[in-house]
Amino acid sequence: MKVRTRFAPSPTGPLHMGNARTALFNFLFARKEGGVFVVRIEDTDKERSSKAWEQDLFSNLQWLGLEWDEGPMGGGSGEKGKYGPYRQSERTEIYKGYLEKLLKEKKAYWCFCQPEELEAQHQDQASRGEAPHYTGKCRALTKEQKERNLKEGKPAVVRFILEPKKITFKDLIRGEITFDTSLSGDIVIAKDLQTPLYNFTVVVDDHIMQITHVIRGEDHIANTPKQMLLQEALGFPSKLQYAHIPLVLAEDRTKLSKRHGDNSTTRFKKEGYLPEAVINFLVLLGWNPGDEREIFSLQQLQKEFSLERVHKGGAVFNLKRLDWINGFYLRQKDKKALALLAIPFLKEAGLLEENGNDKQKKFFLRIQKSQPYTIKKTGEGIGLEFLAEVVALYQERLRKLSEFPELADFFFKKDLEYPKELLRWKDITEEELLSSLTKSEELLSFVEEGHWNKKTLEQILLKQAEAMKDRGTLLWPLRVALTGKKASAGPFEVAAVLGKEKTLQRVKQAKAKLQ
Repeated sequence: MKVRTRFAPSPTGPLHMGNARTALFNFLFARKEGGVFVVRIEDTDKERSSKAWEQDLFSNLQWLGLEWDEGPMGGGSGEKGKYGPYRQSERTEIYKGYLEKLLKEKKAYWCFCQPEELEAQHQDQASRGEAPHYTGKCRALTKEQKERNLKEGKPAVVRFILEPKKITFKDLIRGEITFDTSLSGDIVIAKDLQTPLYNFTVVVDDHIMQITHVIRGEDHIANTPKQMLLQEALGFPSKLQYAHIPLVLAEDRTKLSKRHGDNSTTRFKKEGYLPEAVINFLVLLGWNPGDEREIFSLQQLQKEFSLERVHKGGAVFNLKRLDWINGFYLRQKDKKALALLAIPFLKEAGLLEENGNDKQKKFFLRIQKSQPYTIKKTGEGIGLEFLAEVVALYQERLRKLSEFPELADFFFKKDLEYPKELLRWKDITEEELLSSLTKSEELLSFVEEGHWNKKTLEQILLKQAEAMKDRGTLLWPLRVALTGKKASAGPFEVAAVLGKEKTLQRVKQAKAKLQ
């Protein structure tokens, strides 16, 4: 039978990185086996589910490159899949039919016990050292009693009869797992005929959609025997294979959750992590390639991924590792491609705005002299060539794109603010500082425009700097004059990108502040 996996999130919040990893593992296994990857929306929680969170889910899956074959929105074959609809809220009549079947066959029953009564039962059981479970009280009600209660409108739920027995299943990651269902008691599978619950809907959907492999978090292990008994009660063939992947843990070794901060996929996208880096990072949260490699493309993973190499133990979400992986991918980018990725962050920081018309934006890569952007602070038009040179200065040190505006904002400002003490190198006097800037100005003034490049500037300035007792006496004040920063790219690189006119202008401004 053709492999069919499914990712079935609830649209009650942003796509969490842990859920994104679950989607990735399902996607990779389906692609490796030449199968089908299904996205199914479990939105029966009407109060918490929203279309906005559903859209967040699909936009992030597309950003990561996890294209689905069947699902409720574009990106794959969508609703053309023959097992739709793919939203549980649109499958109510399907569930109702199966609920009625279980009730008719006396494999489920209406339970009228109220929350207060159930809580008292559980407290009594706990006081006697028993695991809290439902006693089965309403199972013994007569047909007449049930009908009378329903007619009177008494609050009720549908419970599935969980016969006491030992259930053993083979987990593709963890091996054989055995559960004793006598410790659970009958479980609630629906609030009413129009409101089925998770353990029931997932069984019906997996059967109808012909899912072959359920790959999900280990926190679902306890649900598996319940779902297997429901499959049996509904007469569904037992074809499913299960693989429970390890939880994603925070650095304190507890389950990664909201209390550890915002770990939504959207957050990492907004901070300038690349999708290929996030994919690479996520797959290593629980999967081992069997060697020392750490860098994998999505295409490689579709060939190499296997459930056999998934760990049993929890995987720690190490942000420093993600930064390292993202930095690696940033360094591999062509500088023009990286500049294009950096533009939204410059715009967000208020340093840049779009200037050209649509035609310019579409073709400016081929028009060397086009200036489709405007520096907001100065009104100066610039093109991709300039942006690419600026980005290249910081490409080696970037961890994420959101860092770029703060590192390079001085390229997009007319006047820089810096105190005298920032310009000063060690213990040189103010007079020596002014003399140093004057010397730099003189040397730079003699460089012709046609020879204005990093190599020439380095040769001229280093020769003078070496002649001084400490070359920082010349180079530190010059670098700060050009950038206004305590730490930045070197003065030769910055001056080469700024150009002769702006470089000399900033040296003059620094001298004026001193005087």
